[in-house]
Amino acid sequence: MRLFRGLLLAAALIAPAVQAAQQTIRIGYQKSSTLLMLAKQQGTLEQALASHNIRVKWHEFSSGLPLLEALNLNNIDISADVADTVPVFIQAAGGELIWFAREAPSPRAQAIVVAANSPLRRIQDLKGRKIAVTKAAGSYYLLIAALKQAGLSFSDITPAWLTPADGRAALESGSVDAWVTWEPFVTSARIQQHVRILTDGEGLADYQRYYLASRAWGKDNPQVLAIVWQTLRQEADWIKQNPHQAAKLLAPLWGNLAPDIVEQANARRSYQVEPVTRESLKEQQSIADAFFDARLLPRRIDTRAVEIWYPAP
Repeated sequence: MRLFRGLLLAAALIAPAVQAAQQTIRIGYQKSSTLLMLAKQQGTLEQALASHNIRVKWHEFSSGLPLLEALNLNNIDISADVADTVPVFIQAAGGELIWFAREAPSPRAQAIVVAANSPLRRIQDLKGRKIAVTKAAGSYYLLIAALKQAGLSFSDITPAWLTPADGRAALESGSVDAWVTWEPFVTSARIQQHVRILTDGEGLADYQRYYLASRAWGKDNPQVLAIVWQTLRQEADWIKQNPHQAAKLLAPLWGNLAPDIVEQANARRSYQVEPVTRESLKEQQSIADAFFDARLLPRRIDTRAVEIWYPAP
């Protein structure tokens, strides 16, 4: 009996120590964070990390800027993919982040849309109009680039800073003249609201998506970044090989969209996970310069002066 009680006491003492040793990784994501949403839905990342005594805590954000702001404040450890425009705001604010993966360009995955009966036919027609756009999102730069190509400036339009859900509602109610957004919102609006696309990002904005981590956390946990990197690659391969099944999994997570809408939206994304390189950050400089010239950034930045984590060869 004494031996049995001794074993119980030992177990009681050891259990808290084991529990304390377990690490938690906090991951922030958006609804458009397809690969990590699939990993979350299928439990693949949890499974990969469980053998290392690491559990995952998920935090959803409405868009990329508040997501990276939370990352910069160390409220989360890893950010799921955000549009290429978002990190320049955090870098300009002195944020300390690590870039550890990117999705290759998907220029057709964002667009400027108008109502089906809108008289607007060209980008030039946007002059003097009110346009719904999400601040710091990839579509933000698309709007600037499209206006510039049309001989207009940002001051020629009136921005309505709205989340995707509010932007869609504003266009439907007629309180804005156009809406700049990204997938899956473009395809769902095109099919459900019958919006017209004035232009997508082809030839205007590459629309790369980047995965980042807190610098302090990333330096202490390179092995965890390697596991996340490998999981992203696996999910990218899986979605390309199983587009119908992926659409069925994502449809209820994307506001119960029809699976065929989700599949069409996914077809406009590259889902090609690659290492971040200085060369791949080239368009970042164009984005940062355009935002500074538009007085959207407080200072000029060198977008290549960032810390990059590289996967082992």
